[in-house]
Amino acid sequence: MLYSFLRPLLFKLDPEAAHCITFNAIQKAKKFGLLNNKPIDCPIRKVMGLEFPNPIGLAAGLDKNGEYLDALAALGFGFIEIGTVTPRSQPGNPTPRIFRVPQAQAVINRLGFNNHGVDRLLENVENSDYQGILGINIGKNFDTPLEHAVDDYLVCLRKVYNRANYITVNISSPNTKDLRQLQDTEAFDHLLRNLKIEHEILANKYGKYTPLVVKIAPDLESSQIESIAKLLIKHKIDGVIATNTTISRQGIAQLPVSKENGGLSGAPLTQQATQVISKLHSFLQNEIPIIGVGGIMSATNAQEKMDAGASLLQIYTGLIYRGPDLVDEIARVICANSGSDK
Repeated sequence: MLYSFLRPLLFKLDPEAAHCITFNAIQKAKKFGLLNNKPIDCPIRKVMGLEFPNPIGLAAGLDKNGEYLDALAALGFGFIEIGTVTPRSQPGNPTPRIFRVPQAQAVINRLGFNNHGVDRLLENVENSDYQGILGINIGKNFDTPLEHAVDDYLVCLRKVYNRANYITVNISSPNTKDLRQLQDTEAFDHLLRNLKIEHEILANKYGKYTPLVVKIAPDLESSQIESIAKLLIKHKIDGVIATNTTISRQGIAQLPVSKENGGLSGAPLTQQATQVISKLHSFLQNEIPIIGVGGIMSATNAQEKMDAGASLLQIYTGLIYRGPDLVDEIARVICANSGSDK
């Protein structure tokens, strides 16, 4: 309830400034015992060999460096994904690079994997008290040639393997030049083959199995989704996140902000992401679980993605527009409608 009063004030600020102010405030509230630190109760959902206290997670992007884990844990999430992180620190794209679209409950961003580097992220994780399920989302540096992208992913995979509960390979951001070409069949096959070889080495080294997940774009043809699904099965990938932001401007084309470059998230993405989940689910035939994300602005949107085939959910832009109450709202509905594991 409090967030609904604060949002108009926050929306008068630059989006990145508002982000820092909001999460610093949550961090302080947590420190002084003003926030509950317990995930919302739900039947335990076992996915990828992990037991999730509830199926509602935070998508990567809001906490790129793992700086706010303790605060975010107090909002009731069943799991948290941090990143995208790259081997080396990088500033991202020039500002301004985030644009709110309140008329459509949407956001356009072209952040470009701005982060402090994988070593700093791991320091932040080690210094936090968070004990829940942690996903770490990895990417490539902007100046690494595409033909050497696999090297960046391998660097991050090796470094985060023993600290993450699952690792997400981000090949679908529209804000790193040519990154989405890694979803093309030949490049995707090459990337997954090399990652799985290293994945097996790391599992033996540490004596633990950390699930490997891939995050895909919503702007894919049905044939591309089918090809991706076949390769995910071939290489025994543990999960797939559908979807990232879209380059489409459907739903906001009439607005001046639609001319800004970047990925669109929020309500205009709802149906598109759900359709990708549905198609992916039909191609995967329950071989690999799907984490559904994209335009979840209400419990109804969340249930639609579960009905389309998602086993878990993540939110991002919905949290910006609705605040922490959205986590509770979704969890109560999804948990009430699902008494069994997927």
